[in-house]
Amino acid sequence: MAAFEYTALDSRGKTVKGVLEGDSARQVRQQLKAKVLTPLSVNEAKAHASALSGMRLSGGQKRLSATDLTLVTRQLATLVKSGQPIEKALFSVSQQTEKDHVKSLLVAIRGKVLEGQSLAQAFSAYPNVFPEIYRSTIASGEASGHLDTVLMRLADYAERRHEMSKKLFESLMYPIVVVVMSVLILSLLLVWVVPQITSVFASSDAELPLLTVMIIGLSDGVKGYWWLIILLCVAAVFAWRWYMANEGRRAVYHGFLLRLPMLGALVRGRNAGAFARTLGILTGSSVPVLEAMRIACDVVSNIPMRRAIEAAAVRVKEGSGVAESLQKTGQFPGMMLHLISSGEDSGALDEMLISAAEYQEMEVQSKTSAMMAVSQPLVIVFLGGIVMMIMMGILLPIFDMTDLISQ
Repeated sequence: MAAFEYTALDSRGKTVKGVLEGDSARQVRQQLKAKVLTPLSVNEAKAHASALSGMRLSGGQKRLSATDLTLVTRQLATLVKSGQPIEKALFSVSQQTEKDHVKSLLVAIRGKVLEGQSLAQAFSAYPNVFPEIYRSTIASGEASGHLDTVLMRLADYAERRHEMSKKLFESLMYPIVVVVMSVLILSLLLVWVVPQITSVFASSDAELPLLTVMIIGLSDGVKGYWWLIILLCVAAVFAWRWYMANEGRRAVYHGFLLRLPMLGALVRGRNAGAFARTLGILTGSSVPVLEAMRIACDVVSNIPMRRAIEAAAVRVKEGSGVAESLQKTGQFPGMMLHLISSGEDSGALDEMLISAAEYQEMEVQSKTSAMMAVSQPLVIVFLGGIVMMIMMGILLPIFDMTDLISQ
């Protein structure tokens, strides 16, 4: 795409100037008309302006948040279902949003549609914004004449995935806050409180309890080598990023996660649910099974499970059923495989895939709640125990001094 400088009139007759990105001057004029502006002149920007625009626009289209993508999809689905042509639906949604980057994106897509491109083709120009499931299902919906139904399914899909991510974030937020606050409190005790109190013991020749000696040593270490602690934490972060940058090492870690007692079931269920829901949306939109498995594989973050899907796709290509092929990998839950098998036998594979996804999502939520219910008290007891040990280390010498004075 190139950058174009334009001069236009707004609805009040005021002259407006700016820069827009487009494939051609005609498309930019369409974008201006979509913004209720009357174009006076549209010229390709000079080199320096083009470079500036490239950094701002084409240098990576700003991603839509999960909330924005869900809202835009739902609004488009509702308007198209009501009978509005897609270009009018795009215009209506662009006028409703208050976010400039969302408005610009919708206006650009509408411009492509007005030039004769399909909605799927227009979405394909923004692969960082719209995942492949959007492009494939919409292309299938346009070809079959059921774009409204496909958009509704995508809206449900986006809402469900956003809801699952939100619930997972909310479940993890409490223990994270507890741990962070506890670390801050412990740091305050070791850096400020302990030195203030133990300075009183320095003038005394009394022998200090072992626990107090250990806590004073820990406090001195934190105060004297805080920079080394920070350096080690930063080094650990970079070492972890280096380790996870390699797919082979990342696959080993992902396999380890799957083998953990409780966490492994959560990881497996979450990835299996995402795969089943995506595959169900695609097959329900008449996307061929092999193509649907390839696309659905992209939503699976766990590498061993992703490789299992790729191996299963090879078996499906050779003539095996989806459930049978997935079962041979040994990576997917039995109930999910049973539902998929039932769907293949009854000819309602897409419906059974959605049912399997919903079952897995309920299982993940239930297990997450159970794990949080167990782990939260344990975290509090563990951190409370550490604080209690520090306080005991401070108070023991005071008790000893009190006993000596009373004697």
